[in-house]
Amino acid sequence: MLWFSLLIVSLIMLVGWSWQLRSKNAGIVDVLWAFSLSLLALFHLLTSDGYLPLAILASSIMLCWYLRLGIHLARRVLGEDEDGRYKYLREYWGQKTNIYHFFFFQFQALLAWGFALPVWVISQGEIESLGVAQYAGLAVAIIAITGVTLADNQLANFKANPKNKGEVCETGLWNYSRHPNYFFEWLHWFTYPLLAIGIENALWLWLAPLVMLLFLYFITGIPYTEQQAIRSRGDKYRRYQQTTSAFIPWRKKT
Repeated sequence: MLWFSLLIVSLIMLVGWSWQLRSKNAGIVDVLWAFSLSLLALFHLLTSDGYLPLAILASSIMLCWYLRLGIHLARRVLGEDEDGRYKYLREYWGQKTNIYHFFFFQFQALLAWGFALPVWVISQGEIESLGVAQYAGLAVAIIAITGVTLADNQLANFKANPKNKGEVCETGLWNYSRHPNYFFEWLHWFTYPLLAIGIENALWLWLAPLVMLLFLYFITGIPYTEQQAIRSRGDKYRRYQQTTSAFIPWRKKT
């Protein structure tokens, strides 16, 4: 059943790739990535062979997290032109865009499948009851969901004001971190190794927040987002980079 879940998400991304051929909006891949993780969380719950209350807890956290993210991204992607990052890649790849996008969408399917593995491990795990570690994991999830929702709302309110067009958001959490949404995304990944404490052969789940940090900080998150921000906001964003923490919320530099 685990490999069948990979087939499901691969087909979802295939549909998304076909849709972007007509719409010329590759940003749909982000929406489908989030919804795929929600679907995989539900799938792993329905095929659970472990301690059911723990499986429900882990699956519910991942489902709610990525369902929220998917809805947030869908409103943005379907209501606006293609994101500047994907426009840049479309221009850079030229005539090879469609074939490169195909492999990119399938790579995202593989990533979604991989990032859902912690819930699969937890849903198969056997423990006697929920303990302190599991409640700590739930507390981390609540803090992360609250923080990322607050950050997204603050950014949305900033962008909704026409006077802020072309400006850099430095209100609320964005005054202390250039990417508070990424920070809380990373924080949320500590939930799963905490939930898995007491499950046999689950120690490797502590790699999950490390892998997410690598992706957010060095690969798919901050680098591409900031390149686009500099292209669109120039020196204003460069000044923001000089004064504001890239990731962990912290006081301003002078």
